[in-house]
Amino acid sequence: MAEHRDHTYKIVELVGSSPDGVDQAIRNAIERAGETLRNLDWFEVREIRGAMQEGEIGWFQVKLGVGFRVLDPADLEKE
Repeated sequence: MAEHRDHTYKIVELVGSSPDGVDQAIRNAIERAGETLRNLDWFEVREIRGAMQEGEIGWFQVKLGVGFRVLDPADLEKE
């Protein structure tokens, strides 16, 4: 089992979008953030909205708060 320590998190705000639904919009935002941020640990949905095209749903947008762990000096030594 991993050692538990107190952690500090930074929260970034992201907006993911997809024509395929809220779930895919969330996944798109997290996947993209994971390309440049490390230690992503959690997310919270802050807002859901969408756009209409010709009377139908065109796409979904989801605003997320995504938390990632701020590294401790000990974590930097492991790299």
